Amino acid sequence: MAQHQPIRKSTPTSAAEIPDKLYFRIGEVSRLCDIPAYVLRFWESEFPQLKPHKGGTGQRLYRRRDVEAVLHIKSLLYDEGYTISGARQVIKSEQRQKAPQLSLGIEAGSGATSATRLRKLQKEMRDLLAHLSRPPARPAVHSIRSSRNTASSRRPSTVDLFTPDPEH
Repeated sequence: MAQHQPIRKSTPTSAAEIPDKLYFRIGEVSRLCDIPAYVLRFWESEFPQLKPHKGGTGQRLYRRRDVEAVLHIKSLLYDEGYTISGARQVIKSEQRQKAPQLSLGIEAGSGATSATRLRKLQKEMRDLLAHLSRPPARPAVHSIRSSRNTASSRRPSTVDLFTPDPEH
């Protein structure tokens, strides 16, 4: 009996074996991932996560994360047996789990420490809100009479308005 040989004879590429380059052309990605270029172009239409940049000449330029996405898609389809829609759902659920959340500067740790920091942050926010809610302080401008004023002219000059009067 004849034994069946695998179609692809090279060993699968891992993310660690991707060369350290900024951009890869479709032919390079095809060789790295051992996938025909037409399959890569098809996957671009099926997986919204796979969006290589197109240069000025219209040639696809894959970044490292694009190559890693291709390897992940290949693993889901060929190794784990997912259909294209199933692989799309798996990737979407993985992205939801990895979605970054806003950090308030509170590290995960003991509950008491986190709760204390959260209360402190809430107090600081309330103090800031109270400070911003106050009406702005108006400078007190008084009509100050200068000792230089004579009996005939009672209107103070602008210099007199900002000079303290010893009588008041």
